[in-house]
Amino acid sequence: MTEQQPLPYKSFDPTTFRKKPVSFVRRSGRMTPSQERAWADHHETYVLDIAHGPAATSVADGVHGDPEEIFGRTAPLVVEVGSGQGHAILHAAEQRPDTNFLAVEVFRAGLARTMIRAEVAALDNLKLAEVNAPELLEKYLPAGSVDEIWVFFPDPWKKVRHHKRRLVSDDFARIAYGALRPGGVLRLATDWEDYAEQMREVLDAADGFTREFSGEWADRFDGRILTAFEQKGIDVGRHIRDLTYRRA
Repeated sequence: MTEQQPLPYKSFDPTTFRKKPVSFVRRSGRMTPSQERAWADHHETYVLDIAHGPAATSVADGVHGDPEEIFGRTAPLVVEVGSGQGHAILHAAEQRPDTNFLAVEVFRAGLARTMIRAEVAALDNLKLAEVNAPELLEKYLPAGSVDEIWVFFPDPWKKVRHHKRRLVSDDFARIAYGALRPGGVLRLATDWEDYAEQMREVLDAADGFTREFSGEWADRFDGRILTAFEQKGIDVGRHIRDLTYRRA
């Protein structure tokens, strides 16, 4: 996920703040004119209308969405957590028209860029959500409704004192397990070695998940397009670590 600057909460009442740290810090940077136009013109087509709770990107209690109603059909569902500018999920949606894709991101400019390219490609199997992904998986989508969850290059929160903000944790494993259908797959990738090791430790210990790889790391997921971000990590000598787990 993209590291961003704080955005004010809807209410200043301290009781409205989240009980758990989130894996992002949101900023309110300006969008370009083309992104503003895309948001105005295509927001209703692509972005799910999810009522927020007290925090700007939280999901209100009691708000639920049915994937069949959202996409207008029954099809496998892939959710990407922290979709950034949408490169991976746009490519996948074009390659797999028989699959529904949901991109979850709190950075509005990234969603707008995704929206622009989705409109050019005339994609009808892609939706976007501007909310905190764990809340969407746990509260908004029905339990067992997701076929794959993708977590590609989440913010590594490099400083030790910030590790509590890392997305992949025991609690996230619990949430992912509940969202995935039996046999569903959790795919992860990072170019930060100690985060990769933490991910593997968390998922190896998580109830209900089994490894889909042998050895230390999974093979690179061939459904993930090589982005400029990933290439930049490779160019400076970082190793890209993939992990794949299946809900037993």
